[in-house]
Amino acid sequence: MDAVGTRPLRVRQLGRQPYEPVWRAMQRFTDGRDAATVDELWVLQHDPVFTLGQAGKWEHVLLPGAIPVLPVDRGGQVTYHGPGQIVAYPLFDLRRLGIGVRELVNRIEQSIIDTLAGYRIEAQRRDGAPGVYVGAAKIAALGLRVRRGCSFHGLAFNVAMDLEPFARINPCGYQGLAVTQVIDCGGPGALPVVAADLVDAICAQFGFAATTVEPRLPEPADA
Repeated sequence: MDAVGTRPLRVRQLGRQPYEPVWRAMQRFTDGRDAATVDELWVLQHDPVFTLGQAGKWEHVLLPGAIPVLPVDRGGQVTYHGPGQIVAYPLFDLRRLGIGVRELVNRIEQSIIDTLAGYRIEAQRRDGAPGVYVGAAKIAALGLRVRRGCSFHGLAFNVAMDLEPFARINPCGYQGLAVTQVIDCGGPGALPVVAADLVDAICAQFGFAATTVEPRLPEPADA
């Protein structure tokens, strides 16, 4: 890993957004970027939605009710996004970083573990089940896609949200999987605080120097 702060990173704090426009913008950004494109990290919350990854099975969507279910092109099974959850999308050139997908996953997970450690919350990985856990309960999910050596999609980190919708699915394809969140583990419930700490931890893991840019989805010409 390079020294912290040697690689530029644009951070977009996008607030609360519907899922599909952000997903389409990630695809456009990834398809339009080249070797000189600066990596970006998009940080936001989503309107309530269940997303079903490429390995997803509809049988794991139990009782969605009025919450829409959207099949998407990330890895993994079904998960829930909603207000009070930090979603972060690392739009990284893995070839330039000199890492593969497994190392990308490990470093993202470690960023979340380190963020939680700052709140004296002990978290860990689980073999064969990407994400971050506190005890037996999942606190953060990962679902990634790599195209032309560049990553998109990312992580969902439960902070201070209504966890009830997780009971309407088998989270990540696991029946009865318990979920938790930062505030219930004794950490802060303020999303801006947790988001800032998470961005710092990601920068430390990947050697980035972050610059906050305009809080809007980029146009294709921005890539």
